[in-house]
Amino acid sequence: MSGRPQPHRQRLRGLASALLAGLVWSWVALASSARAEPAKRELPDYDGRPPEAPDLGDVLLAIPRALLSPLYVVSEYVLRKPLGFLISEAERAQLPEALYELFVFGPDHQAGIVPTAFIDFGFKPSVGLFMFWNDAVFKGHDLSLHASTWGEDWLAASFSERVRLGSSGALGVHFSGTRRPDFAFYGLGPKSVQAARGRYGASILEAGADGEWAGSRVVRLQGALGARSVNFHSAAEEFRETLEARAAAGRYQLPPGYETGYTVLYNRLQLAFDSRPKPADGAASGVRLELNAEQDSDVRRAPGAGYLRYGAILGGFYDLNDRGRVVSLSFAALFADPLAHRPVPFTELAALGGTGLMRGFLPGRLLDRSATAATLQYRWPIWVWLDGSIQLSVGNVFGPHLTGLRPELLRFSGTIGVQSGSPDNSLEVLVGLGSETFEHGAQLSSLRIVVGTNRGF
Repeated sequence: MSGRPQPHRQRLRGLASALLAGLVWSWVALASSARAEPAKRELPDYDGRPPEAPDLGDVLLAIPRALLSPLYVVSEYVLRKPLGFLISEAERAQLPEALYELFVFGPDHQAGIVPTAFIDFGFKPSVGLFMFWNDAVFKGHDLSLHASTWGEDWLAASFSERVRLGSSGALGVHFSGTRRPDFAFYGLGPKSVQAARGRYGASILEAGADGEWAGSRVVRLQGALGARSVNFHSAAEEFRETLEARAAAGRYQLPPGYETGYTVLYNRLQLAFDSRPKPADGAASGVRLELNAEQDSDVRRAPGAGYLRYGAILGGFYDLNDRGRVVSLSFAALFADPLAHRPVPFTELAALGGTGLMRGFLPGRLLDRSATAATLQYRWPIWVWLDGSIQLSVGNVFGPHLTGLRPELLRFSGTIGVQSGSPDNSLEVLVGLGSETFEHGAQLSSLRIVVGTNRGF
């Protein structure tokens, strides 16, 4: 689905403050020296009330803090304090306002052009531009364009147009194209190993229409229909461990759909029930159930080609002290079933890693006909526009309908990071680890480091 139909003003201020605080550190020194320092004053007593006795939330906070203290130290002293210092210096030099005025323009600051960058170590980085125009031509009509590149063999662009239907929903169209030479394949099934990584390239084109409707605060329905075409090609010459070479060496067979590619007509539906008072902010206690299904018809490989992808995620959230410190536990199951005799293309299978479940793994690390994961997460505010997150997951991919699921075949994934703004347009810093199966000793075999503005490429 395309980005949410909401103004970009607040999240772009947060993005400019967090992202450019580090990149323009030298500017801060010059700007600070050119401006008079404001007179210091004593910190006022904003509350005026005597200290309160710890409540139940404060007591319960001690438990995850003790268990996750090593990760908390990293978050506090490696991420939060350095970022907080840089942001404070940038704000003292009035850089966020200056950058906001530079990148966002118009009478109501409803349009802008913002530079982006994204690094996911293990893959090629990218730089680009994100352009938007809210209330274009008429109120409620939003346009956005994002383009990224890292050379002539790494190109990506997406365009969306949406019309907001009051506060209850929106309709839109979207177009996107991506060509990259650095995708990774590790084999299929729960026992695939990190050492089997083979590189390949792919070109992906997609066009469709989408819509969303909120029947109430609790129920939200989203749908989409469109077409997607995928073609595969050899990886960039700099990658020696290509998918074809790994297959020729007997590591695995060429995965389904790799030699022919595919073109599908799809229709997608997602239904969510969320009892939280403020689900958009990720705060407050409650329960969320998300059901999704997508039916795809492969018109390139017809007849006998088509598949169904579906799944569910159930999560419980508890705000420990009503201040945005939220502990959540969720369970997810994903499935991909062929509707005829041709197998599901490997890039359409149930997947773990990347921007989805078990983010400690790189994109494409785990693929098969089904997947399941249980995730414990702690999310808390650490600065004005920054949220911290610690996520611990156990899960893996398996055969049809979780065939072969055994506890010893599960894997561990852990991540810690910070994020500013909204998931639609945010700065993200993430460090993650992924393990081999418990049967294989659960050795930590995957290290993931992500830095940049996350736009979904």
